[in-house]
Amino acid sequence: MNRFSLKVAIVTGGSSGIGQEVATRLVQEGAKVVITGRDLDKLKAAAEQIDSTGQYIAYCAADIAEPNTAQQLINFTTEKFGGVDIRINNAGIFAPKSFLDVTEAEYDAFLDIILKGKFFMAQAAAKAMAKRGGGSIVQTGSLWALQAVSATPSSAYSAANAGVHALTHNLAIELAGLNIRINTVAPAVVETPIYHSFMSDAQVKQTLPTFNAFHPLGRNGQAADVAEAILFLASSQAAWITGTILPVDGGVMAGH
Repeated sequence: MNRFSLKVAIVTGGSSGIGQEVATRLVQEGAKVVITGRDLDKLKAAAEQIDSTGQYIAYCAADIAEPNTAQQLINFTTEKFGGVDIRINNAGIFAPKSFLDVTEAEYDAFLDIILKGKFFMAQAAAKAMAKRGGGSIVQTGSLWALQAVSATPSSAYSAANAGVHALTHNLAIELAGLNIRINTVAPAVVETPIYHSFMSDAQVKQTLPTFNAFHPLGRNGQAADVAEAILFLASSQAAWITGTILPVDGGVMAGH
């Protein structure tokens, strides 16, 4: 029997990168999955790629920075697949910028999407999971919330993700009595489309290889590296793990 047979999952940021990889693997292992993101066309294309039959995948365009989106997604998923067992809180944004130059609008975007979004997504998911006797929430945090990296100044991004890490600890205690586990992965440099949001294709091609040596294992991460950890934490194999921040970082934290 597959690890996720009869399970229903929601994956935010599911139209590309880590989110799409997780959604793909969940479907392959028997789950029914709803992916969400802001770009309807990208969601449509990703869903088609993940399961062209549409039997195990559905998509819903939504902005997780809006708190009422959280309940809308739960309602959509419940109508489509009957409830929610797994929530992958993966959506985020990243753009390095000097602390002295960060505007209030940029600060708000990081906090709204990364921290506020995950907060209310987790809240709505926990209410739904409680009706089914429990569940698992896995979030994407960041290595940058565990240590500062001079090559990529990211004060607001890091502060938002540190909030996600703290949220993980608090919710693990609060939700344990409901049989709901929550864990977070903290990736280092992972080669996903997020870098194209603030660099040209040529810049990405030139810049990303310079980070290989930053990781003791000698290479940048791939979406599958992080997806593997997320799937483990979401599964019953991790039934006795909650409140954990797991660095998935090619060994970076080992040197700090």
